[in-house]
Amino acid sequence: MSTGTLFDKVWDLHTTRLLSSGQTQLFIGLHLIHEVTSPQAFAMLRERGLSVPFPQRTVATVDHIVPTENQSRPYADGMAEEMMTAIERNCREFGIRLFQPGSGKQGVVHIIAPEQGLTQPGMTVACGDSHTATHGAFGAIAFGIGTSQVRDVLATQTLSMNRMKVRKVQVDGTLKSGVYAKDVILHILRVLSAKGGVGFAYEFAGSTFSAMTMEERMTVCNMAIEGGARCGYINPDETTFAYLKGREYAPSGANWDKAVAWWKSVASDADATFDDVKTFRAEDIEPTVTWGISPDHGVGVGESLPARESFAKEEWATIDEAYQYMDLKPGQPIAGVKIDVAFIGSCTNGRISDLRETARVIKAHGGIVPAHVKAFIVPGSEAVKVVAEAEGLHLIFTAHGFEWRNAGCSMCLAMNPDKLKGDQVSASSSNRNFKGRQGSPSGRTLLMSPAMVAIAALEGEVTDVRKVLN
Repeated sequence: MSTGTLFDKVWDLHTTRLLSSGQTQLFIGLHLIHEVTSPQAFAMLRERGLSVPFPQRTVATVDHIVPTENQSRPYADGMAEEMMTAIERNCREFGIRLFQPGSGKQGVVHIIAPEQGLTQPGMTVACGDSHTATHGAFGAIAFGIGTSQVRDVLATQTLSMNRMKVRKVQVDGTLKSGVYAKDVILHILRVLSAKGGVGFAYEFAGSTFSAMTMEERMTVCNMAIEGGARCGYINPDETTFAYLKGREYAPSGANWDKAVAWWKSVASDADATFDDVKTFRAEDIEPTVTWGISPDHGVGVGESLPARESFAKEEWATIDEAYQYMDLKPGQPIAGVKIDVAFIGSCTNGRISDLRETARVIKAHGGIVPAHVKAFIVPGSEAVKVVAEAEGLHLIFTAHGFEWRNAGCSMCLAMNPDKLKGDQVSASSSNRNFKGRQGSPSGRTLLMSPAMVAIAALEGEVTDVRKVLN
């Protein structure tokens, strides 16, 4: 059993009691809600005559169903408008902060909480969204939860959960040019598999993560869930503190120094023990692209697609299904696969650093998106959009044939007008390539870094970004 890790410390500090079921009743320091998984939870509160005793610990935004082109109200989609009306009413009735479009604070839930300074080290964070693990980049323990659990947190500020084992995922070394945080996590998923982390919390450690910016760390932790882990985190350090300092909801004045001292204390001890350790070398990681129907179906951009015999026999049926669905064949190079749509955005890669690197690649290439490719870029928040436009990034995008949109989840999960059509192939900077994930039952998704999406858009096919960077 792990000891002395950040996970153990934060879990123990937030334990209110041990239940007869063997579960822990865990206090939740920050609860994030959005318009899709909260309406039913509020309805359940009303049915039971329950209140929200700690409304200051819940923050709401809207992201999943928000259109990224025309955001005028009422929305053209009646269900989307109904969801917006519901979250506005619920937040007003229960006294919860809501970051609406036009507030300057609206955006994808896992982007706006860090940029506002709401997410902090040593916290427990919960949200009715799979990719809540993102907040672990700050040294928080963050869980995606279901609608009934959203109700539980609203009503009690606690969750009943089983304690996890802790696996250290250590990556050391320096990433090559053209290799990004997205490639690191896709590589880890490829090696450890989509189910390899079931029952674990992942501690991402090593010199590679220490050298990453906070936005890069968020990309890595965001996809811990895709490896089966319940959460993923990185120990807080000076990079963490520098990012948080001065943000609206971060501590200030004398409270800042106290907070930093406490944040340092919750980091994993030097002699912490883990239930398991996996090690990687940064130099072994290449720009990575998924080819199948699970985020662990990935290969380096210079590789050919794997034979099914390279997988465990019990996986063969899934591998055959993936090849049939994607209309790809073992032995085929991933480079050169044609695309129809290019999407840059999402809670994985919709931050300002992603957009800056996208602009750098576009300028280095110098071309225009071909007519048969639809390419669009969606900032992860209103704040990201403001910075991008102040730096003129949107002018670079549009000059080279990319559409520039408003903040939202967009085509990550396509609960809005941004959807694939038919069997279109999408180069996407998002986090899931499941069947039908991007809005069409037969649409096909290739996950990759924003830089790789950018060059795929310009070339009309999967292309090694190092072609223009080196």
